[in-house]
Amino acid sequence: QVQLVESGGGSVQAGGSLRLSCAASARTLSTYTIGWFRQAPGKDREFVAAMSWRGSTAYYADSVKDRFTVSRDTAQNMVYLELSGLKPEDSATYYCALTTNWTPVTVRVTKSYSFWGQGTQVTVSS
Repeated sequence: QVQLVESGGGSVQAGGSLRLSCAASARTLSTYTIGWFRQAPGKDREFVAAMSWRGSTAYYADSVKDRFTVSRDTAQNMVYLELSGLKPEDSATYYCALTTNWTPVTVRVTKSYSFWGQGTQVTVSS
C-alpha cells in the first residue's frame, strides 16, 4: 500500500517562499522516482520537478528551474519542494507522485506516475 500526503501549501506574496512536504509510505521506496506536479484551475496538470529516491539526479520544468529545489530525506521518507521567487503564475494545487519510470522524458509525463497525493494549495498574490 502506497500513500502520499502533501503539506506546506499556503498564501504568499510574489517573491515569497514556501516549502512543500510529501510524506511517503511504501514497503520499498528505493526503486521509485518522486515527482512534483501542479494544476491550476482550468489547466492541465503539469510537471514541476522530479528526483530519484536515491537522489542521483533531479529534473525541473524550465518555468521553475533556479527557483524551485527538490530534495528528500530517506530516513524520514519525506520529499520536499522548496519554492522561492514565487510568482502569481505559480498558484496551483501541488501534487507529489511516485513512478518506477526513470528517464528524462517519462519523469515529466503525468501518465508515468502510479501513485498520487491529495495535493496542497499554493496561492501567490501580486
